Amino acid sequence: MTTTTLAQFNAASPQEAAQTLRPCLPIDRWIEEIVSGRPYDDIESVVASAHLAASPLRPDEVDAALAHHPRIGERAAGDSREATLSRSEQSGLSIDEELTAALRAGNAEYEARFDRVFLIRAAGRSTAEILEQLTRRLSNDDETESAEVADQLRQIAILRLQGALSA
Repeated sequence: MTTTTLAQFNAASPQEAAQTLRPCLPIDRWIEEIVSGRPYDDIESVVASAHLAASPLRPDEVDAALAHHPRIGERAAGDSREATLSRSEQSGLSIDEELTAALRAGNAEYEARFDRVFLIRAAGRSTAEILEQLTRRLSNDDETESAEVADQLRQIAILRLQGALSA
């Protein structure tokens, strides 16, 4: 992902600023709220605005954002900025044959249970921890799991935003 300085982000046209934000979380309302809050004094202010704009995320927004996320443990296809970010976020996962099979089975069970891909912030997590969280979340009720998915989307968006902007 191309890094933009905070000064460039503040000075960019609304369309250019939105292009910086879209790979972080492709939700128009979220993007518009952050863009309309410019100029920001520091990156922490942008992050605070981004967190507030993503709290809460509506179910339709979550569904739209999930369309851009591959299954955990699978390589994102394409050359979009979102796919590049996803590959980078999952690049630290060491996945052997046994873990691959367990993730594949867990993903299938999760999708059958919740009718969506399993989403988790992969950055900073081990494959074993991801598999443990996948197993734990399979016992969630629909409401609890929807809240967890929205929280994971927020975490991913904030990490991507911090990576997209520099001081």
